[in-house]
Amino acid sequence: MKYITFAVPCYNSQDYMERCINSLVRGGEDVEVLVIDDGSMDSTGEIADAYEKKYPGIVKAVHQENGGHGAGVNKGLELAQGQYYKVVDSDDWVEESAYKKLLAKVKEFCDAGRPGEMPDLFICNYVYNHLDEGTSREMNYRNVFPADTLCTWNDINHFSPSQYLIMHALVYRTEVLHQSGVRLPEHTFYVDNLFAYQPLPYVKKLYYMDIALYQYYLGREDQSVNEKVLMRRIDQQIKVTELVAQCMDLDEVAEQYPKLAVYMRRNISIMMAISSIHLLLINSKEAYTKKKNLWSGIKSNDRRLYYRLKFGTISGLTDLPGKLGGKLTIGGYRLAKKVYQFQ
Repeated sequence: MKYITFAVPCYNSQDYMERCINSLVRGGEDVEVLVIDDGSMDSTGEIADAYEKKYPGIVKAVHQENGGHGAGVNKGLELAQGQYYKVVDSDDWVEESAYKKLLAKVKEFCDAGRPGEMPDLFICNYVYNHLDEGTSREMNYRNVFPADTLCTWNDINHFSPSQYLIMHALVYRTEVLHQSGVRLPEHTFYVDNLFAYQPLPYVKKLYYMDIALYQYYLGREDQSVNEKVLMRRIDQQIKVTELVAQCMDLDEVAEQYPKLAVYMRRNISIMMAISSIHLLLINSKEAYTKKKNLWSGIKSNDRRLYYRLKFGTISGLTDLPGKLGGKLTIGGYRLAKKVYQFQ
């Protein structure tokens, strides 16, 4: 049995993918590592093939035409043999001791032979590593989830303003992902937001481990979280924001999991705020039109959600009227970025 499938989408990753793969193959025969070469132009494909030869039965090299990060995640899920599915970006890695603890706990649940008692989602901490600066910062959920306890969404506490569930923190049960129907758009950045959102209502039981598993590398100029890069790719950010806002009926979610619905609404609010703020930073007539259309689209699709976002969450503060409203929004954004040190 393969307990965890790790999907490693790679595009021109020859300079850093080995660190990632080396951290994953430590799981041995208990895991599956799918190295997905997304039409790379460098030696990524050859490196993937070499790892498959060196670790037969553990590493599988997958070659496909370029389709972007979403295509790699989709292909990994399509091929996954593991009971659980985890995406690890090729420039990131997992910490060894935390990895051992996670794998041991996954095996414990799987080998117990009680399918109804298996978590649909494991949640772990992640670490921002600014390697060029020599600094790191762990993001945890100690105030949100009871640690080392099988629980439901109704058992959780409130998220702080700087906390949200991102793909790096999540290890889904593979069957739950299939049930959710999540499929990421190709040739689009920021699709991890959809992956960390759409399957959540299908999660009936979850398990939080207070371990710093995922090591997230920051520092490359071309990273999608870079402010200038995000401004260039604003149309893709808007696209994913719209997909997230439209993929679930939060009123239905609230009937069973009211606390989850609150979190998911806040997640949309954050994405709306990010899109709105960066459109304001672009500061062009076209950008202002896109911002107006984004909010109008939310209103036409779900009027109740629109009013909640507009008047009941932080995103409403990013759609203040006039030039003065825009300046106030940007000033608040700069202050919040300094206080909460978000990316």
